Amino acid sequence: MIARRTTGIKGKYLQNASYRKRTLAAALLTAIVVFSPSHGRAASSAALDRLTLQAAESLFAERNRDLLAARRIVEGAEADVISAAAPPNPSLSIGTSRISPSLGIGAGRLTDKRVDTVIGLSQVFERGNKRELRSEAAQFNVAAARRDEADAGRQLLYQVQAAYYDLLLAQEKLAIASTTATLFDKSVTASELRVRAGDMAPTELARIRVDALRARNDASAARAEQQRSQLALGYLIGAEREADRIVATDSWPSDAVPRSSINFADILDQRADIQAAQARIKAAEKARDLARALRTRDITGGIQYERFPGDTANNSYGFTVSIPLFTRYEYAGEIRRADIELQAAQENLERSRAIAATEINRSERELTAAADRMRRSLDTLLPAASKAADGAEFAYTRGAIGIMDLLDARRQLYAAKLDTAAATADYAKALAAWRSATKISRE
Repeated sequence: MIARRTTGIKGKYLQNASYRKRTLAAALLTAIVVFSPSHGRAASSAALDRLTLQAAESLFAERNRDLLAARRIVEGAEADVISAAAPPNPSLSIGTSRISPSLGIGAGRLTDKRVDTVIGLSQVFERGNKRELRSEAAQFNVAAARRDEADAGRQLLYQVQAAYYDLLLAQEKLAIASTTATLFDKSVTASELRVRAGDMAPTELARIRVDALRARNDASAARAEQQRSQLALGYLIGAEREADRIVATDSWPSDAVPRSSINFADILDQRADIQAAQARIKAAEKARDLARALRTRDITGGIQYERFPGDTANNSYGFTVSIPLFTRYEYAGEIRRADIELQAAQENLERSRAIAATEINRSERELTAAADRMRRSLDTLLPAASKAADGAEFAYTRGAIGIMDLLDARRQLYAAKLDTAAATADYAKALAAWRSATKISRE
């Protein structure tokens, strides 16, 4: 009895240990799944079903390929700074002479060979602040590359916002078209019953069917437009493989910044593209100074040791100095090239200023026009079309108007809804474009 009880306790303990091992393994597996990169992708994939504009912008900052390419350019420019700041390396030379073609180099150890050996070490000493000028030019190029990255991010971010609003518009158009198509389908069903009862002429039923088919075609076209918008947004946020799952959930923006808050001078000076152009002017100035510094002769100094076999008393030391002679060419081409590149950088700054000013003015005018159109659509057009359609539906059920009047009212309401959605989307994109044009750099 005691032995059996002991065996039972031992078996129960082993079962508990096995259970603990299974539990620990399950916990480890869960941790691996949760914290693995694939789980992160699955989580972000799930968020695509209810994608907000803020989430889309976050995915863009992490995954956009063009933005990543701009970052690689910055990293390459930073590597150029290291190269520019590096001093010239010394050179080690080893030479052997007095090798007899008839006697050779002789027998014995290497130190007993009948040859003269010269070991030399030389170093170029740059003059004219060449190293400092190279380093400063490279640093200004880094600053320009960083500003280019910021400007690329500004432009690409607007593309993301515009693509998001295009998707939101496509979703709304599909909803409007689907609702209209469903309404016409119900009208066709009701009209078929009235035709069978002799209460409606078959020609009126045919007219309703024509509009129902048009509504179905519009719904199909809206669905295709939504798919194209999903693909466009999916590429920008690095989710093109799951683009068919993207659903925009944000509402339309309704805020605008008044014109009086804009200071064009401050904006032009603080925009990333203008700052990049200014940094390139400074880099070109340093490059011009570096080209002119080429006329300052660099000096190459060296020391050497010469060994004579079997005669250590004659072993000797020496030194050399090398100075270039500008007897035929004094770097006129390099200096001319640097002057031209500086002039081009200055002209590029003026061109960038003109483009930026035009972009700001155009975006402001487009925003004003889009806001007026949206306001008219929301305040006047859509309410009037809805009221007319409701009255036509009521009058048709009472027999006060014919089928053509009812269909005209429905078409007007359908067109008004689409126009209002398009006007709202145009305003949202115009606002995003205005904010992009007036965005200043924080660095």
